[in-house]
Amino acid sequence: MVGNVRFTNPKTMAKPPGYTYVVEATGPNRLIFIAGQLGLDLDNKLVGGPGEFRAQCAKAFENLGFALAAVGATFNDVVKLNNYLVDMSHIAIFRGVRDNFINTKAPPASTTVAISQLARPGALFEVEAIAVLPAKVAGKPSKSKSARKSSKKASKKKRR
Repeated sequence: MVGNVRFTNPKTMAKPPGYTYVVEATGPNRLIFIAGQLGLDLDNKLVGGPGEFRAQCAKAFENLGFALAAVGATFNDVVKLNNYLVDMSHIAIFRGVRDNFINTKAPPASTTVAISQLARPGALFEVEAIAVLPAKVAGKPSKSKSARKSSKKASKKKRR
């Protein structure tokens, strides 16, 4: 977690269950916006059988974890979650699954809404996130893996 992120639940408001009301990030940071994640496997198919909310919810959070890892972030860096359920009767299941992934000591700000349906037929849950990471250190821009390999090959040829 970046040092210049502050989590606050004002004393003038009731304590929220499993999330934080206000998250403040100051200074030079990297803001990471992650699009809504569904409970999809690598074949782009919904996990579990029809109506299996827990399976879809857990896979959506797992996919969110993969998206975070792609930029060097973890769930500890998440400052905001938006959650969409097609059936609010699953709120307890959602909270149980969510709490297995997020930082429960400093939980992110969170909004959960019930909607009539998601864009993907059969989808029961979607989660999107905003994370905050420290600014990248100034200097040479990082090269992609293939660019590094090409660079190494070129330098070996020069030495010969």
